[in-house]
Amino acid sequence: MRPFHLEQLRTFVAVCEAGSLAAGAPQVYLSQSAVSEQLRKLEQHAGQTLLVRSKAGVAPTAAGLRLLAHARQLLAMSEAAWLDLQGAALEGTLRLGVTDYFRPAELAGLLARAQARHPGVQLQVTVRKSGEIEAGYAQGEFDVGLTMRLPAAAGAAAGRRSGGTPLRREPLLWMGATPSLGAPPAPGRPMRLLALPDTCSLHRFAVALLQRRRLPFVIALQASGVAGLQSALAAGLGVACLNASALCDGVQVLPAAWKLPALPQARFLVLPPREGESGFVRQARQQLVADFA
Repeated sequence: MRPFHLEQLRTFVAVCEAGSLAAGAPQVYLSQSAVSEQLRKLEQHAGQTLLVRSKAGVAPTAAGLRLLAHARQLLAMSEAAWLDLQGAALEGTLRLGVTDYFRPAELAGLLARAQARHPGVQLQVTVRKSGEIEAGYAQGEFDVGLTMRLPAAAGAAAGRRSGGTPLRREPLLWMGATPSLGAPPAPGRPMRLLALPDTCSLHRFAVALLQRRRLPFVIALQASGVAGLQSALAAGLGVACLNASALCDGVQVLPAAWKLPALPQARFLVLPPREGESGFVRQARQQLVADFA
């Protein structure tokens, strides 16, 4: 058995979240050289390269992303164990706002497991569009907000906000029904696009992208939520741009023959703490980041 050292994992998480060794070092009260040495030992222990280093900073490799999820969980469990022994287990009501796009098939299970791990926490969960989650969080409607961010190329609305704790990245994909998806529309015929209402950032992203490429389309259906969009896709009513975890039974990724534009990745993150946040909310946020990563 070769266990990981928690302090090395703590340093690794801090550097990944800060984006560089220099920015991560103050968070763990170490010099940059000490951080570099800890990361060297961690990579040696893991037997794999965990970070890609460049002039712009650092980014986790595929192996690094896997370890990052484990590290957050291990650190959260360590803190939870200490709090429990001190008689300070998490207790209170937590108002959680979650974007509709976040792991739609898994969210209920994630919430159930989080509730089982922290029975003293009364979760009040609201699932909405990312813009609504961010607006509600800014107005104090939620204690913790989980949102989706899209590249700035989608327009000012997609890139105007910053900050938060990264949870995961997912590729965006063009999706349609299976097994009888059919051929792409004939030249000049519009593609039938399915989407959420135009207040949704992903709706605006897909529309702007198709318009820039001058690809004809018509919005054939606007669903109120991702579940409705999945049902419409499976029924063969059209195609949609969705994040990878929204892929479901009866739906497949459109083949290259459709010649649709390449898509970037979406980022999911937990919104940054507000000034004056309580210790309970701070600890609950840390636990949720570990549980949902």
